[in-house]
Amino acid sequence: MSWNVSGSYFETCSCNVVCACTASLSLGATLDRCKVTLVFNVHSGDIEGTDVGGLTVAAIVDTPKVMTDGNWRVGVFIDDAASDQQAEKLGGVFSGALGGPMAALGPLISENLGVQRAPIEVREDGLRHSIRIGDAVDFEIEDVVSFGVENGQPAKLTGIFHPAGSELTVARATRSKIDGFGIAYEAKAAFSTSNFSWSA
Repeated sequence: MSWNVSGSYFETCSCNVVCACTASLSLGATLDRCKVTLVFNVHSGDIEGTDVGGLTVAAIVDTPKVMTDGNWRVGVFIDDAASDQQAEKLGGVFSGALGGPMAALGPLISENLGVQRAPIEVREDGLRHSIRIGDAVDFEIEDVVSFGVENGQPAKLTGIFHPAGSELTVARATRSKIDGFGIAYEAKAAFSTSNFSWSA
């Protein structure tokens, strides 16, 4: 059966500046390892006949300096507002088991740290976006508007390979507390987009 999900996306990572891994997985992170949180806020979606709109899925990932080296460690949070059926369907999409963009990343993952149900709160306020996931994650990011840009539109990274889409808004972390699945880091670099859209 077919499925589709769409919504907004937010990411923080441990890089000191704009994340080089997002420009290309073959570029190295600015530190010895890349630690990143990926948050998919599903505004609307139907997975094999199950409505999953209004729910959120997040992953915490720990990778070597160069992501294409593989050996990723990944833990997943699924919104505890989801029913068991909704959680199962979301897990199928965001694990890559049902195809789609996440399936392409599967070969890079060497250790699945598990799936946890947790309350997930997402707030979007103009250029600012904040995420809280239980007691494990609490961060805020702000989209970056370049100096001299009079229309107030934030900077974009375009023409990239990324599961959330080929264009992301450049952001920075303004608040960070991340410690889940044994992966802890201080967020610095960040990205967002208001229009991730997948189907298969």
